[in-house]
Amino acid sequence: MAVETRFRRPAEHEDLLNDLTGKDGPFQAMYEALLFAAALGKRKGQSKSYSKSSEPVRYALVENRAYGDVLIDVLAVTECPDDAKILADDRLGDRLRIFEEYANGGLHYLQGEINVRGSRDLVAIVAQLVTDALVQPPQEDDSPVKDMLDALEW
Repeated sequence: MAVETRFRRPAEHEDLLNDLTGKDGPFQAMYEALLFAAALGKRKGQSKSYSKSSEPVRYALVENRAYGDVLIDVLAVTECPDDAKILADDRLGDRLRIFEEYANGGLHYLQGEINVRGSRDLVAIVAQLVTDALVQPPQEDDSPVKDMLDALEW
């Protein structure tokens, strides 16, 4: 029997993840909150390793969706721009580790926003972060992904 691939979620942020996916939270599923957190972590340049994790999430929930596994792959490519083999099937574990660390960094950032704003209205905070991302340029101008896309002939 094959072992099902899973990715970790940081135990330190279990309460925040439960709030993000709870009745009044902006996400319906844990994997959606983690995908958002990873994108936020990348956007804010925050990647944080961790050792203590909560119950892992099945990779199959994000695999082959329009955004899930693509985000995981893009994070890996931007983290390891000189390592084309990072996208090889046998390197999925490396890609998931990069994703997990960006998700943890994004959760750290989000918790900081909650603390600064003094608000637990997670829908409003997430909406504001998304709006900010749409109107403000990224922190880094020399993104390897942007360079790759610019080099393509459309």
